[in-house]
Amino acid sequence: MPSFALLQQFRPTGRKYPDELAEIRQTEGSKTNETMATINENLKKQLAKKMYHFVKYFPVRIRNVGEDAIENRKLVWGFKDADREITLKVARMTASYLLNEFGDRVKNIVFVCIPASTYEQNENRYRFFCEQVCSLAGVVNGFSHIRLLADRPSVHENRKKKTHADFSGQSVKFDEDFFKEKDVLIYDDVVTTGTSYAELANRLEFFGANVLGGLFLSKTFYRYN
Repeated sequence: MPSFALLQQFRPTGRKYPDELAEIRQTEGSKTNETMATINENLKKQLAKKMYHFVKYFPVRIRNVGEDAIENRKLVWGFKDADREITLKVARMTASYLLNEFGDRVKNIVFVCIPASTYEQNENRYRFFCEQVCSLAGVVNGFSHIRLLADRPSVHENRKKKTHADFSGQSVKFDEDFFKEKDVLIYDDVVTTGTSYAELANRLEFFGANVLGGLFLSKTFYRYN
């Protein structure tokens, strides 16, 4: 039978890791927290910029809404489905806003859309739309300079999972040189929290762009007054 002194040598100390390893993990944890704090600050900076929306969007689960909300739903759904008549209507609305907001400066601004969740949706929804907006307003078309490489989870359809847009190199290809030192305006059909906009803005500014803000067809609301 081992002696009491020998057993004491193998007695648990209550420490999960040796001191050196614990210190390393604590340092790594601190660095991770610092990185996350920096990311959050960058998102806040983008969300503090001007974000304009044309209409209020009430999800279908919000009942007892008025005719205005119902018409707005039809507008948003029609745009998402690439209805040609609605796309032209939204393009005219967008061009008018750009001209009123930026005047002659508009010709030096790059207009980009947050990519849809699939390549097919992105092409159908935004290629013709961007062409029309840029033709009407004289803004620079940035559509072809952000290419979707792989389908991504839909942010709005995965609301409960808190899915956010993925703009990593595996899903989206950026023409980095094109965006350097360019003023950029970001467009999307629906904005809810603004996270997708802010993350794309951060990515573009990482390449040297200056994001002016966001423009949205609609903003999600959950209470109808």
